[in-house]
Amino acid sequence: MATVDLFAIGNALIDQEFKVSDEFLADVGLQKGTMQLTEGDTQAALYGKLLASQEYKGQASGGSAANTAVAFSALGGRAFYGCRVGHDELGSIYLQGLNDADIVTSEKSLTEGVTGTCMVLISPDTERTMHTYLGITTALSVDQIDFEPLKSAKWLYIEGYLSTSPSARQAVMHAREIAKAHGVKVALSLSDPAMVQYAREGLDEMIADGVDLLFCNEQEALMYTATETLEAAFQVLKAKNHTVVITQSAKGATVSTPSQHFHLDGRRVTAIDANGAGDAFAGAFLFALNHGMSLEDAAQLSILISSEVVSQYGPRLDVTTYATLLTNFQTECA
Repeated sequence: MATVDLFAIGNALIDQEFKVSDEFLADVGLQKGTMQLTEGDTQAALYGKLLASQEYKGQASGGSAANTAVAFSALGGRAFYGCRVGHDELGSIYLQGLNDADIVTSEKSLTEGVTGTCMVLISPDTERTMHTYLGITTALSVDQIDFEPLKSAKWLYIEGYLSTSPSARQAVMHAREIAKAHGVKVALSLSDPAMVQYAREGLDEMIADGVDLLFCNEQEALMYTATETLEAAFQVLKAKNHTVVITQSAKGATVSTPSQHFHLDGRRVTAIDANGAGDAFAGAFLFALNHGMSLEDAAQLSILISSEVVSQYGPRLDVTTYATLLTNFQTECA
């Protein structure tokens, strides 16, 4: 198997994206801006309602860490994605979508079962609300992941959504042991306010004694630390984790390490769809660090990439767009 720089683990979900009204969200009882887990029959019923009354925007091989791996790869890195999909049509479509984005996958990811789906609902204020049927990915375990590429990787990346699954958490802890044994740095994202609210113990288990790089947004940071200001949240988060990056939507991002603390403003863009912005930010940030950029340049590049993502529908840019943005960024920095 090819050598990779980034080894990512996450839920494998086929995203179905819709532009929806606030009234629709209220009618179906969904809390805006969060992810809600559901069963297959409930997912099918919602899908039918969406097709009948809302605007369909497209399908993609989604999942938070998968989006991060795509951004990392499209910028010029080499990424592996460990996941679990069903031996069904959607499973084949999912893995092929990642392979088309030059993400390395393993046949071990294919097992009997139903591939998970996520209804991504974009409201008029650009906020994304997700209704997720995990399918077979809820049983992601050590058995479905080829850990060999991790031994020579530079980064292990973990999505917080895995906190809801006991077997996935075991796979994460196994990955962390391998990373520690081979000098691989560990990055983790809290992923969603719902994970902080409903799966806090799972997050704590995966974070364990801390990670090298922690990503979260402002709401997640305040909820996780039970604080009221970012300054207080940073103090709590930095007690365990070396580098903490808190994204703040249009306001930009703040980065803190034992020796640095700085804020960078966001870019002015016309936001359309916030889905995948945090994932793209993390992918660009990891790519930048892996290629020797400073923390400030890494944050600037990540703000650039994520702001472009929110300017269009879908969690990812066209593959060639990442490279163009990187070239322009490097030219401006020269």
